[in-house]
Amino acid sequence: MLNRFRSKALALALTAIIAPACADTTADNTTQQELENVTAEEVADKTDKLIGQSVTIRSNAINKISESTFAVTDDDFFGGDTILVVNASGEPQELPEGTELQITGEVKKYGTENFNKDYKLKLDSKEYEKFEGKAAIVAQSIALAPKPGEITSSPDEYYNKVIAVPGEIENVTGEDLFTLDDNRLIGAEDLLVLVPDNKDVVPYKKNVKAGETVVATGTLEKFVLADLEKEYKFSWDDGIKTKLEADYKDKPVLVVNTIYPSALPNSLEK
Repeated sequence: MLNRFRSKALALALTAIIAPACADTTADNTTQQELENVTAEEVADKTDKLIGQSVTIRSNAINKISESTFAVTDDDFFGGDTILVVNASGEPQELPEGTELQITGEVKKYGTENFNKDYKLKLDSKEYEKFEGKAAIVAQSIALAPKPGEITSSPDEYYNKVIAVPGEIENVTGEDLFTLDDNRLIGAEDLLVLVPDNKDVVPYKKNVKAGETVVATGTLEKFVLADLEKEYKFSWDDGIKTKLEADYKDKPVLVVNTIYPSALPNSLEK
């Protein structure tokens, strides 16, 4: 089982589905982000404490209700409350079967009348009666959240999308290279991760330690050495270049904009 981080964390950047959120490079904001990453169970159990706060959750149990709403839970709390998610991103959300999502938004108590008014929705009060007064997340960002092995096995569906990838850090090379391991998918290749060094990127270097379980959010690209060096100003020595070319040429690589401790439910850690 991967190590579990129960710290809460983050303001997420997101996908082809939505525009990336802005990252902040200060240490204070890194700490604040780590106060926002929670599990779905915590949102359901600690709703009153989290009301008005921005949180990020991951879920592999998704029930689509309408074009703008769906319900999530996690497999750890059997019989527990589901959480209504209202997509307030302004963009349609794809809900692919079998792929986890990472959802960032504000926690509120659901009320059909208020939600219809505040978010210009037309939700049926009878259809949403079971959610009245319970936890809801008004999502500003929703990202596909595949595991490393799913990406390296079938990268085409993720290229040029911003995705949120959980995994255990391995093979750290300096401050801008490491791999994410997926020990849940036997035989799967690790995913190469590159950390650009510029003011628009928040690498959270304190989290880049071998053996740590993190979520890395960024854009999946195909590894073409010359293109990556030119676009992101990487400056590797000849030995590293030769190894990268030999191991990863034309394979998927995640170019990150955030790296933060993972808050995965147990069902996603196995």
